[in-house]
Amino acid sequence: MPQQAVNPLINMFPLILIFIIFYFLLIRPQKQKEKEHQKMLTGLNKNDEIITTGGIHGTIVGVKEKTVLLRIDDNVKIEIEKSCVAYLQKPQSPSA
Repeated sequence: MPQQAVNPLINMFPLILIFIIFYFLLIRPQKQKEKEHQKMLTGLNKNDEIITTGGIHGTIVGVKEKTVLLRIDDNVKIEIEKSCVAYLQKPQSPSA
């Protein structure tokens, strides 16, 4: 009995399916998260409370093109790269 020739596209189908699954489960959400982070970094303003990737909590006292000046305690200021800002703390709503 002669073997039937298998279409090469059928052999590639599982790989294509795996790539599509990876795209929608891993790549696309990561790109969206990165885009939101970049938007947050460009919107940093004076008096925003932030948390850095190193876990430092502070208040922005100055914004430059690539860095921010961060007050972490009375009379203690540090200059950090904007890319090191992990989160922008939401202002706490006053409880009535």
